[in-house]
Amino acid sequence: MARRLAKSVGITATGEFYPDRIVTNEDLAKMMDTSDEWITSRTGIKRRRWVEPGVASSDLGAQALQMALERRGISANDLDAIIASTVTPDMMFPCTAALIQTKVGAGRAFGFDLNAACSSWLFGLTTAASMVASGGVQRVAVVGCDVMTSIFDKTDRNTAVLFGDGAGAVIVEAVEEGFGILDFEQQVDGTGAPFLCMPAGGSLKPASHATIDAREHFVQQQGQEVYRRAVREMAEVSRLMLDRNQVDPRDLKLFIPHQANVRIMDAALKRLELPREKMACNIVEYANTTSATIPTALHQSLAAGRIEKGDLLVLAAFGAGFTWGGLLMRWAV
Repeated sequence: MARRLAKSVGITATGEFYPDRIVTNEDLAKMMDTSDEWITSRTGIKRRRWVEPGVASSDLGAQALQMALERRGISANDLDAIIASTVTPDMMFPCTAALIQTKVGAGRAFGFDLNAACSSWLFGLTTAASMVASGGVQRVAVVGCDVMTSIFDKTDRNTAVLFGDGAGAVIVEAVEEGFGILDFEQQVDGTGAPFLCMPAGGSLKPASHATIDAREHFVQQQGQEVYRRAVREMAEVSRLMLDRNQVDPRDLKLFIPHQANVRIMDAALKRLELPREKMACNIVEYANTTSATIPTALHQSLAAGRIEKGDLLVLAAFGAGFTWGGLLMRWAV
């Protein structure tokens, strides 16, 4: 059964922000045992952005949100709430949303963080839309922001080559009837936790000399299982959105998947029987920015004129947990 909102809610503006520092595959080859050919053939990534020391997720998120506010033509005080979707909060508490709120001057807004790994922003979007549809709030910002350089081991070529730092933001509010979010699906399977995780730093394994020596405060991944599940789940949840809303894939304007690995993205696209030109892809230039991949790919597609009012879009995400989800949207502005 389709998961429909009580009223039409959609995205009315987007924004993005990346740090200035560009790190190429050749740069990484000087730091570890890897090469441009090895990275490109396995991931599709050529470059990524890394923050300078002292730059946090809230800094990136505030810049992305400021762009979205300017594009919408409203002030920060017009926001009722801010959801910060992130796996790299500035600190355990206070929440990153509170820090973003202060940096943009959103004095009326409450906020909270949402962590569903690489599905965080998509889960945040449906949460924000449900809040607006309930009538409790009118306008919510959803900010996907991650400084992945803070949690990966720069000596591990299996993970260090995959990630970048960045942020994407959207404004969510009521839209014209028949537009906005038409349907969504979200899932979680905790049996996947051991395959992609950061073992220490939480209540299970608080920081200690032992956890630091064991390098357990960095991302750890078993790539083959993650690859297999990501392809299957993103393709199946996208197909579910299309089938239960009787949408022919050929009528889809754009497929916007989480940008984890171009091989995963292409495999999901193939299962949907869609041509490559119908997929948004920014992983080549920015790598996997976790919570920021879908909102930045959406923003860039809009800026490039690839999306117009009335176009049908499918968004799909997959992340640690395992978590995954899909969303069908008719673009509203």
